Amino acid sequence: MITLNRRKALALMGGTAAASLASPALAMNKPIKVGALRFTSHAGSFVAYERGYFAEAGLDVEFEFFEAAQPMAVAIASGDLDYAVTAISGGLISLAQKGAIKVIGGGLSEEPGIDGQKFLVSDAAFQAGVKTPADLGGKTFGISTAGSSFHYMGAKMAAAEGISLDYKPLQKVGAIIGALKSGQIDGWVIVPHIAKPLAGSGAVHIVGDVSTYLPSYQVTTLFTSARNAAEERALTESFLAGYSKGAADYNAAMIARAGGEDGVNAMVDLIHKYVNADQPREKAAASIINGTMRLNEGAALNVASVRDQLDWFQSEGLVDAGITLDMLLDTSYVQTMDS
Repeated sequence: MITLNRRKALALMGGTAAASLASPALAMNKPIKVGALRFTSHAGSFVAYERGYFAEAGLDVEFEFFEAAQPMAVAIASGDLDYAVTAISGGLISLAQKGAIKVIGGGLSEEPGIDGQKFLVSDAAFQAGVKTPADLGGKTFGISTAGSSFHYMGAKMAAAEGISLDYKPLQKVGAIIGALKSGQIDGWVIVPHIAKPLAGSGAVHIVGDVSTYLPSYQVTTLFTSARNAAEERALTESFLAGYSKGAADYNAAMIARAGGEDGVNAMVDLIHKYVNADQPREKAAASIINGTMRLNEGAALNVASVRDQLDWFQSEGLVDAGITLDMLLDTSYVQTMDS
């Protein structure tokens, strides 16, 4: 079922009209801090900044970059960030229960027919016979922290396959990559712009897709402080309007290929400023293109997927059993899907 009201429709427009309605309530060039990871999946924010969509909405955006989801949630709660895009984690849910943060939209989703996140195994594990996710039973599986999205994805796969995993918290993506390449852990799961180059090195192998187990997984969400969601509606609508235009441009270029190869190349050039910026453009381009996944148009939010995530966190005792979806979500800003 899809629900849509006038306010949601305005946020969904993601264009000049939505921005023009939101921005008059703001001082022009309102400074805000936006949290992100240097992942292709965060391209909506990068495009909105580079193409002036945030500025059109009256916002002067400064990015703050993180290496994991949980610290970003803490930064929103403390007021060090205004808005952020990242996966739902146990820490984020617990902060929502305390009235500190609210999820206000969807960032990235798994979608049938579009390449998504991959299960990986080390070369040592692969040579020892680990050729599918089911073969990871009893093996070590890298996660950033307990209650991270890596933990959730691994657990949902394990439950579907009837196996157990030995989770190894390694805090940062870089540390997980190092451990996987060196054979210190056996498996991991990650977005394709990281998975495919790792597999190309020969030190790591792709053995499965997240979409097999979670076909409509709401991978990332847009969130802010509970105070912003409740009291700074014009500011929040402006952020969503700018972000939505950036996401629409990204989808048009990389999914629909509306601009042909020129459009893809222009988008790669833009994203390369933020993703694999330490690599030459020629090397980074393949990784960025490999990372193409559809961003949620208009920041639409899959409530059914978020509910499943909350249920899992609660079933594992990672968050309080008393937290409700209403504590976590403010669904007044964007279109919601509950199927």
